[in-house]
Amino acid sequence: MDSARLFDLSLQLPPSQSVVALGEVLWDIFPNSDCLGGAPLNFGVHARRLGHPVYLLSAVGADQRGRQAARDIATLDLDTTFLQTSRSLPTGTATVSASSDGKNSFQIHRPAAYDGMQFTDADTERLKQKQPRWLYFGTLFPSMPMGREVLNRLLHGLDGISAFYDLNLRPAADSPELVKHLLEQADVVKLNEEELNRVHELCGLPSSIEGFCREGAARYGWRAAGVTLGARGCALLVDDNYVEQGGCAVEVADTVGAGDAFAAAFMHGLDANWPLGEVATFANRVGALVASRHGAIPDWTVDEVVRS
Repeated sequence: MDSARLFDLSLQLPPSQSVVALGEVLWDIFPNSDCLGGAPLNFGVHARRLGHPVYLLSAVGADQRGRQAARDIATLDLDTTFLQTSRSLPTGTATVSASSDGKNSFQIHRPAAYDGMQFTDADTERLKQKQPRWLYFGTLFPSMPMGREVLNRLLHGLDGISAFYDLNLRPAADSPELVKHLLEQADVVKLNEEELNRVHELCGLPSSIEGFCREGAARYGWRAAGVTLGARGCALLVDDNYVEQGGCAVEVADTVGAGDAFAAAFMHGLDANWPLGEVATFANRVGALVASRHGAIPDWTVDEVVRS
């Protein structure tokens, strides 16, 4: 694909297409460093770099990590009107371990501040006035009762919202009942191959990638589905169109946040109504660029993505 065309496409997005990023803010604890993260925050930062106004809905603790998180988030150009501070729960953390095959495992420590987040009808009305177009969520946050209540309130209270479900399955936060419920709520679903196999077992969807996407769309009413395939790229279904797109060769620094970056680029292309192959190419490039750098939200620009 011509890079100049992809660059032009990447900027074709009205600034009014705003995004709500709902869920966990936490610190990823690596052996030698701590990095601010959490899939909704990561997604929100990458979406903001693509031109979307982003409203972050989460909570941090009234502790040193929470104060540092709030300071760091303030530099990322997200709207933090709905970022809360918990006086009773600590800021979220996740211990990250890398295996010999390069995959990361996460030990998530809960309850955390985001688990105590409360969102009232009045808050929903305030958010509704901003007319967001997208609502991003995963499985971890609604795996606790308060989180599920907040998500359901937003799904039913925001008019014309497109629900983007990025599975991000984690042990002890992926009950079959919850996953099925969230699949039913989604307009767009993004997952990796391992999660596809898990949902295949839970829901009886086909094990082949294309079959999974088509049957899932037919059963649950998804507009689109995206499956990340690691170094092999991705597979996307949008409406009735399906494509598999090869990956980008990069030297991987760490994969934390790469899937969140892919998700933001996938949403960006959907929102701009690009041709399907160009959505896939752009999302692959964004995910690969983030994987080539340390941390979940490293600095990057659209120019780097399309001209690399």
